[in-house]
Amino acid sequence: MKPEPAGTVTSEGASASVRARFGSSEVPASRATQDRIDIPEFAPNLLPEGDIRPDRFLDRELSWLAFNSRVLELAEDPTLHLLERVAFLSIFASNLDEFFMVRVAGLKRRIATGLAVPSPAGLSPVEVLEKIGDEAHRLQQRHAQVYAEQIRPALAYEHIHLMHWDELDDAAKQQLSAMFAEKVFPILTPLAVDPAHPFPYISGLSLNLAVVVRNPVSDKELFARLKVPDQLPRLISIDGPRAGAIPGRVARFIALEEVIAVHLDKLFAGMEVLEHHIFRVTRNEDLEVEEDDAENLLQALEKELLRRRFGPPVRLEVTHDINPNIRALLIRELGVEESEVYSLPAPLDLRGLSVIAGIDRADLHYPKHMPHTSRFLNESETSKAANVFSAMRRRDILLHHP
Repeated sequence: MKPEPAGTVTSEGASASVRARFGSSEVPASRATQDRIDIPEFAPNLLPEGDIRPDRFLDRELSWLAFNSRVLELAEDPTLHLLERVAFLSIFASNLDEFFMVRVAGLKRRIATGLAVPSPAGLSPVEVLEKIGDEAHRLQQRHAQVYAEQIRPALAYEHIHLMHWDELDDAAKQQLSAMFAEKVFPILTPLAVDPAHPFPYISGLSLNLAVVVRNPVSDKELFARLKVPDQLPRLISIDGPRAGAIPGRVARFIALEEVIAVHLDKLFAGMEVLEHHIFRVTRNEDLEVEEDDAENLLQALEKELLRRRFGPPVRLEVTHDINPNIRALLIRELGVEESEVYSLPAPLDLRGLSVIAGIDRADLHYPKHMPHTSRFLNESETSKAANVFSAMRRRDILLHHP
C-alpha cells in the first residue's frame, strides 16, 4: 500500500479524531463533517480571540469600484447588442461621478476631520483613498479606450457617426454655424482671469473650455474660462432626430463643446485665440445631515444643499493634450492634488452617450420585454384577475420583476 501524501487526512484518521473528541464511535455525520474545520487545511482564518482577520473582508469602496468594473465589462462584450454596450459606457461614467461625489468625498472629509478609523478590511481611509486613485485611473483609461477602439468604430459600421469638425462637409459646417449663432452664442458667458477678476467658481460636473487669448495691441496673454451650457444637448444631431432610427441611413453627431471651440473668435472679438482645452471638475456633494439632531430637518437640508453646491473639488479631468501651464493653473486654483487629476482623451464626460443609446434601432437593442401575468393569477373562466392570496394558498407562484 502506498503511503498517503503529506498533509492528506484519511477517513480513518478523521474518524479517530472525532471519536477521541466525542468519546463515542457512533458520531452523527453532521458532527463528523463539522469536525473537519479543526484540520488546518479547512480551518477559518481566525485571530486568537476568535475574530475573523481583516484580510478576509473586502473594503466597501473598493468593492464598489469592482462592481463598476463589471459594468464596463458589459460595454466591452462584443456579444451584446451595440446600443446596449453604448448605454453601459454611459452608465459607467454616471456611476463613477456619483462615487467621487459621495464615497470619495466622504473619505476625504473623514481624513480632514481626524476620523480616520480603519475599515473592517483593516485599511485606513488614507490607504483606501490611494487604492481608489490607482484603480479609478486605470478604469477611466480603460473606459476611454473602449469608446475609441471598440464602440466608435462599431457605431460607424452601423452608419452612426460621432464626428469631429474637420470631418464634416461644408453644408454641415454651415448648418452648425447657423445653429451656434441662433441657440448657443446668446447663452455663453466667457470669464477672463486677471488681477481684477479672480478665478471663477467652477460648478461640479460642468464641462468647461480653458481658453488662452492674446491682446494684439498690448501683446498680453489672458486666460478665460467658458462653460459649456448644460441646457443644450451634449451631442448635436446633424441629420435630424430620426436619422439614426433608420437602418442604412447616415446619422451624424458632434459634441457641443467642439462646435463652441471652432467659433471662439466670435466670443473673443478683437483678440487672438491661441489655444483651448476641455476640463471638468467633480465636487464633494455628500450630504451631512443628522436627522436625529436636527431641530428643523427642512432647514438643515436647505443649508446642506447650499453647502454642497460649493463643496471642495475631489477630481479634475483634463484632455491629455492640455498645455502643462494651463494644467498647473487649474491644479493651483482648484486646490487639487496631482493624484486627483485624470488626463484622458477627448471627449470627456461620456454620460452624453445616453443620447446615442436611446436611438430607436430594434436591431441594436435587446428584444423588448413583453410583460404578462402568470396564468395562476388569472381566473380560469374569465379575464378578471384572481385573488392573489387565494392563488398563493393553492400553490407557490414565481414572479419576476425586471
